[in-house]
This record gives sequence, C-alpha cells and structure tokens, in this order.
Amino acid sequence: MYDILVYLFENYYTPQACPAADVLAKRLAAAGFEHDDIDDALGWLYGLAETTERCVELAQVSTTGVRIYAESEYRQLGTESIGFISFLESAGILPAPLREIVIDRALASPETPVPLSCTKIIALMVLWSQEAEIDNLVLDELLDDEGGRRLH
Repeated sequence: MYDILVYLFENYYTPQACPAADVLAKRLAAAGFEHDDIDDALGWLYGLAETTERCVELAQVSTTGVRIYAESEYRQLGTESIGFISFLESAGILPAPLREIVIDRALASPETPVPLSCTKIIALMVLWSQEAEIDNLVLDELLDDEGGRRLH
C-alpha cells in the first residue's frame, strides 16, 4: 500500500490531478500493483479525505497546546513515530490540525508499532493532500527510509 502512496505522490502533482477511483485503480493495476494493495491504498485515501473533512473545523482554531498521547496511541504509533511527528510539528512543518490527520491515518495502519518509514509516507501524503509547500530538505527526509535509502 505504501508503495502506491509514494507512486501517487511522484506521478500526480496534486490530489486533484488523480483520476476517479475506478480509473486510478485500473492505472495502478497497469503499473503492476497488486489488487489487494490497490484496494488498501484507495481505502486509506478515502479515510484521509474523511479525516481531513472532520479536521476542517480544527484548522479554524488557533492551537498552542501540547499534544498528549493516550496509552493506546503510544502503543500503536511507537516512540519513533511519535518523536518524528513531534519533530515535524516543532519545525513548523505540521500544524496541529495536520498532525491530528497524520495520527489518525497512522492509527489506521495495520502495523503496530507503525514503522518510521510508514509514518514518513503518511506525513508526506497528508501534506500532499493539503497541497502544502514542502521544503526540499523536508521532502528528502520524508522520502528516506531508516537506512538512508530513497523510498521510491
């Protein structure tokens, strides 16, 4: 699934450039992706759209508080992912509403704890979905996995 998300980022400049889900599924299959992975990725993207819609009101509110993670969130996300999310937030890359979207989408991951490489892709996709400007250094960090290799 994560390979598909990176593929979308690399091949579609904005989310609006993506075709409808049925056409996109056919294009992804033609690109060699497995149908189960395509279904998972499209479901994840649908969840991203739903979460973003719920967080629109949160974006209107100025937040200066500190995010406290529930024990269940801590177990599911893991310390590396939480540390990375906190880093992005403290660096001004991830405002509080987008942080909550990243957390929601990471919690939707089947892996526990969520690997750092997956958290990076999730953050990348959330920023991409909002058409946020991504600094080249930040982009390099988001596209590098733990071993220093590019994810694509």
